[in-house]
Amino acid sequence: MIVRIMGEGQVKLDDSHFTELNKLDDELLAEMESGDVDGFRRTLTALLSAVRSMGTTLPDDSLEPSELILPAPDASLEEVREMLTEDGLIPGPAS
Repeated sequence: MIVRIMGEGQVKLDDSHFTELNKLDDELLAEMESGDVDGFRRTLTALLSAVRSMGTTLPDDSLEPSELILPAPDASLEEVREMLTEDGLIPGPAS
């Protein structure tokens, strides 16, 4: 799957990593619901770091369609809230 991190670029990520990413997504949702801004910031950073480390960065001139778009590392809680779907940021079942 091709994942775009807003403001950074694209990463090719194997579907096998989505179970682990969904755990971080669930944490992020819980922190957003409780208003835990510090926890939200920590977990968003961890989620984006995991995507970067598990995937392969595509060249800047690559024009692959993104199947998933994630917020920029400095996105606010409100900006991320606007990006949420019923599954959160990461598609798939809750862990």
